[in-house]
Amino acid sequence: MNIDILHYTGPPIVGGVESVIAHHARVMAEAGHSVRILAGRGGQFDERIQFIGIPKVDSRHPEVEAVKMELDQGRTPTKFGVLVAELVATLQETCANTQLLIAHNVCSLNKNLALTVALWQLHESAGLKRLVLWHHDLAWTTPRYRSELHGGYPWDLLRSNWPGAIQVVVSELRRSELAHLIGAPLECIRVVPNGLDIPRFLKLEAQTVEFIEKLDLLAAAPLLLLPVRITPRKNIELALGVLAVLRQELPAAKLVVTGPLGPHNPANKVYFENLQHIRAELGLEKAAYFLTEHTQEYLPDRVISDFFHLADALLLPSLEEGFGIPLLEAGLTGMPIFCSNIATLRELGGKEVRYFSPNASPVEVARMIAPALGQDEKLKLRWRVRNNYTWEKIFQVHIAPLLAG
Repeated sequence: MNIDILHYTGPPIVGGVESVIAHHARVMAEAGHSVRILAGRGGQFDERIQFIGIPKVDSRHPEVEAVKMELDQGRTPTKFGVLVAELVATLQETCANTQLLIAHNVCSLNKNLALTVALWQLHESAGLKRLVLWHHDLAWTTPRYRSELHGGYPWDLLRSNWPGAIQVVVSELRRSELAHLIGAPLECIRVVPNGLDIPRFLKLEAQTVEFIEKLDLLAAAPLLLLPVRITPRKNIELALGVLAVLRQELPAAKLVVTGPLGPHNPANKVYFENLQHIRAELGLEKAAYFLTEHTQEYLPDRVISDFFHLADALLLPSLEEGFGIPLLEAGLTGMPIFCSNIATLRELGGKEVRYFSPNASPVEVARMIAPALGQDEKLKLRWRVRNNYTWEKIFQVHIAPLLAG
């Protein structure tokens, strides 16, 4: 589909709406759509997404600002009609092959009313195949704009229900406000929330992102981290048993073991095969992951660090440790720590971590972990963000159906 996204300015201009537009354009392009951004200022930020500069779309264009000064006083200057006609002609030519035009804030704010009117005229004359009005802010419900708004044309276009246009808002609050403002039923207004680019926000390495996507780690709730080499003294079989029990109460729980086989003892290969067998018996093939099965490369410290920021808790069931660096790393990132009650780990963890016997049953350990994580409000929010507010999920759940009509 040929999709145009219209706003006063576009990325890489820094702004909340501009950031949202960039993410929308990216996920649409990744889904195979042909996407362009139409804006007064901005530029090319992705080779797949074309930028079309239309100077008088910009709310800060000198002619637009001069017209707005008079409009704010309730006067419609002669230059307003000239500006509208110019924008109509430009948009009509630019959007000749556009199948869907998405206008962000253009029809809810008074930053460039000539652009609002131009869009209205094109919509009324059927010059646009499909029009989506995407509202982040509403001038008529925002006190700081009220002195600039006046009854009648063109200001009333900002509080009118444009026939045939698809109305989209970013929150339930905005939906209620818009429904009241334009006299439309709530069910006629779509809510599409904003989201997060989690890999960029957490500054994750490309290899970490590959693991996340391949193993669907963002769906974990909780994600337990066991950052050790695969060797019998790490007691990994207990971690697998704990995970199996934990999933009875927290069915989305997952475990990641980051290390390769210990290099110095050939018996480690037999131990790993035994762990794989235990995992299969417990039905954990899609819940317990050994990263060594997915890469033969040595994982750099940056990737290991990523997992400490991504995971929800450290699980360290070692039978013995000479020191216990993972406990310090987990402490630095602030994650909850559940570890063996052995001397070296007690020395490091003090009273700030939760201990269990390395010979405890999986049920005993799971009973310790389940309430600690399952009742943690911060973790619950974290899981909800990871599951519902990535741009990929928002595209899948909200934007793709919108594009399909």
